[in-house]
Amino acid sequence: MRIYNTLTGKKEDFVPLEENKVKMYVCGPTVYGFIHVGNARPAIVFDVFRRYLEYRGYKVIMVQNFTDIDDKIIKKANEMNVGFKDVSETFINEYWRDSHALGIRPANFHPKTSDYIKEIIDLIHKLIEKGFAYVADGDVYFDVRKYKKYGELSKRSIEDMMAGARVEVSEKKRYPLDFALWKSAKPGEPWWDSPWGRGRPGWHIECSAMSMSLLGESFDIHAGGEDLIFPHHENEKAQSEAITGKTFTKYWMHNGLVRILGDKMSKSVGNIVNVREAVRRFGRDSLRYFFLSKHYRSPVEFSEESLKESYRSVKRVWESIERFERRFEEVPIPKRDPWQESFVERFVEVMDEDFNTPGAIALIFDLIREMNKAMDDGDEEKALKAYHLVRREFGPILGLFDLERERRVEEKTEKILTILLNVRRILREEKRFDLSDEIREELERIGVKVKDTPDGFEYTLE
Repeated sequence: MRIYNTLTGKKEDFVPLEENKVKMYVCGPTVYGFIHVGNARPAIVFDVFRRYLEYRGYKVIMVQNFTDIDDKIIKKANEMNVGFKDVSETFINEYWRDSHALGIRPANFHPKTSDYIKEIIDLIHKLIEKGFAYVADGDVYFDVRKYKKYGELSKRSIEDMMAGARVEVSEKKRYPLDFALWKSAKPGEPWWDSPWGRGRPGWHIECSAMSMSLLGESFDIHAGGEDLIFPHHENEKAQSEAITGKTFTKYWMHNGLVRILGDKMSKSVGNIVNVREAVRRFGRDSLRYFFLSKHYRSPVEFSEESLKESYRSVKRVWESIERFERRFEEVPIPKRDPWQESFVERFVEVMDEDFNTPGAIALIFDLIREMNKAMDDGDEEKALKAYHLVRREFGPILGLFDLERERRVEEKTEKILTILLNVRRILREEKRFDLSDEIREELERIGVKVKDTPDGFEYTLE
């Protein structure tokens, strides 16, 4: 297996630190709003990578954090006149709703920053002791010039960083690129006691504390979006290795960004599409297919038309799967043979080459064509073998076609249904209950359940 390592800038043979065991840390969301499709890409990509590692026989310990204390969370809490915990816990729960809707499996651990304050303070204390950090009027900063390998991950010199970086300005810093490990408390902000006074942790130190607490001082994979390479991952690497003197992470993996009209999708820019809305309109499999049909390191342009095209592709696969499943009350398990093994070998070959999910999806479409032809030819045994690989082996690794098909209302159908239900509402207002009840009963026969409410009506598809 070979994966691209951002640190070395090339593909490398994947050899974990411990035989048959992989420890990986994926940077999770800052929880101050609903996640958007840009957030969904690393969640989906590294969910699949974890599944594939398990398929290849590795025991995987995966950590994905929640940043639950941050300037943006505090700002949101103040705007809503609630506590920061009210904001963060609300959007952690909303994250889980969206994550489940996307078919993302939970990691082994989901730590929250606010639960690791002691560990964060301990790390900062060690950095001060070793001369890599300094206290300045209640704040603590990492001295980047003391760490000689600073810039190694992002491939930039300190001079280049100074020219192009967004750095937090403060008169307390000895050098503009120095970054905050601990921030002294301001009025209206949450705080914790520390040796340097009341305050809260900086962004970068939290991930070092959580990852090292759960995975150890050195682990195999650190992953996230490429926008995190600098400053977040560069700073994480610097402070962690300054403390331990060891390699923090052996392999750094970064997915390409999601763009709309050339701009990175982000909450701060305001060009976001929420996951919930995308799943409602196009379905879980369409969104997963959209991301996995492109190589994870490539940027992707998000558009409504691209999601519609993904939906059409997914729909064709589901129609073939359902055509086959209608033949059985319970689909049997085929006996393994060389024909199936040849597809397994091809699947492993493409996935082992830097996690080539587009190649894996192409194999699924090859199998669907084989299955359709076998059904047309009356070759039930071959159709079963193809079905088994799609539905029960390759699909579950990609998180595609492994759950039940989502029943999505087409846009035109939704409009027609709304017109019909408005006619029914008028009939009820005119007390013509025989006709309104007949419409409701006929709709229920085709799986549309109608519920009358004080505000009008609601309907669900069964």
